[in-house]
Amino acid sequence: MRYLKIFGAAMFLVAIAAFSAQAAPSKDDAVKLVQTAVAYYKANGLEKTLDEIPNPKGQFNKGELYVFAYDLNATMVAHPNAKLVGQNMLDLPDNTGKKYRKEIAEKAAKDGKGWTDYKYQNPKTKEIEDKTTYFEKVDDIIICCGIYK
Repeated sequence: MRYLKIFGAAMFLVAIAAFSAQAAPSKDDAVKLVQTAVAYYKANGLEKTLDEIPNPKGQFNKGELYVFAYDLNATMVAHPNAKLVGQNMLDLPDNTGKKYRKEIAEKAAKDGKGWTDYKYQNPKTKEIEDKTTYFEKVDDIIICCGIYK
């Protein structure tokens, strides 16, 4: 019986360690998720893509890793947080005053894809942290995915 208790406690500690060791999303994860969303858009069209992006159980919502989309003027057209949809965010700055959404729109128009760095409040830690967003322009929308660094 004593061995079962020790074994059970050891398995519990292994499970805790495995859960704690889950890696934070990487830049590669963000790129892959955006590329998957772009492929979905090309295969299914705008309307289905804009319906799938906010789906909490959809393929573009992986917890802290999720896709969102702007139009070319940085108006949010799809996001897991429905309150953001329809808001023009072009001139809204981060905590340092950087208008990173404007940067996303400008880089997307010029280069078609890229990265933008900024500061943002992490909902887990409630701290202002470094964040980066990968984006790709497809037709008249910009599909994005951000990660904390």
